[in-house]
Amino acid sequence: MEQLKSLQDILTHFKEESVCLEFLEQMRWNGKPVCPHCKAHRPYKLKDGKTYRCSSRFCRKDFTVLVGSIMENTKLPLSKWLACIYIATAHKKGISSCQLARDLNLTQKSAWFLMHRVREMVKPKSDTTLSDTVQIDETYVKGKAKNRSKYKRKLIAEGVIKDDATVVLGLVQSNGSVVLKVVPNAETATLKPVINAIVPNSDTVIVTDGHVSYPAIGAEYKQHEVVNHSEYEYLSASGFHTNTIEGAFSHFKRAIYGTYHFITSKHCQRYADLFSYRYSTRKIKDAQRFFEAMKQTEGRLKYKKLIEKL
Repeated sequence: MEQLKSLQDILTHFKEESVCLEFLEQMRWNGKPVCPHCKAHRPYKLKDGKTYRCSSRFCRKDFTVLVGSIMENTKLPLSKWLACIYIATAHKKGISSCQLARDLNLTQKSAWFLMHRVREMVKPKSDTTLSDTVQIDETYVKGKAKNRSKYKRKLIAEGVIKDDATVVLGLVQSNGSVVLKVVPNAETATLKPVINAIVPNSDTVIVTDGHVSYPAIGAEYKQHEVVNHSEYEYLSASGFHTNTIEGAFSHFKRAIYGTYHFITSKHCQRYADLFSYRYSTRKIKDAQRFFEAMKQTEGRLKYKKLIEKL
């Protein structure tokens, strides 16, 4: 697969459905098929060339590589799936569903659902932990008033609905990964368990700004460096800063306001997960990031689940 270095290579190589299926089998099973129903490791392929049958006498179910994956029951050609995954993981500031729909000749609804399934695919499958030196900050995400409907602006002005922002907590390890978590608020009681879970090692040095929620949390760690932005301080006396996490937030919010224009609180964590995946793998090439993403196709997100009310 060394020859696949760009989107053009992906589009050219994966024109045939059989080639796509073979690639998915290699990425998901590493050449050793596993029954998604009973986890048996000795299925055999049927005559159609893509369907397997479990050899366990207690199962005997038929399946393809798509069963149990984010692509299960898809009506779209796999070539469009692979193109979408490459685009979603390579574009630094993401791509809107409207633009993706035009690029891949899809409906906007299909493109929107497709992108959310890719976000589901790359979200962390286990808790990410950071150590050494970790910068922590929070940001607030909300749509600009001018982009809202006249009706919603009227309701906000009358106090019928609140003009609330979504709070996103960000943690980044020096020269390492970033973790973005949507939280209800920026109070100490809310942030403490989240930060403790992501930074479990008390020997870690944490660096924050002067927000009132951080001193009580920082007291639990080896060292808490504070950069007082309110006093026009951008480098602590010990030489620590929060520029890295602020830079990550800058890219994240540029993607929101420049590409998506507005995202709801309900789906904000999904957008944050995809951004975190791209940022944390920023030191590798786009093609390698694509291959790493293709190893994470396990799991399925249904449309009903995606649009359900919280």
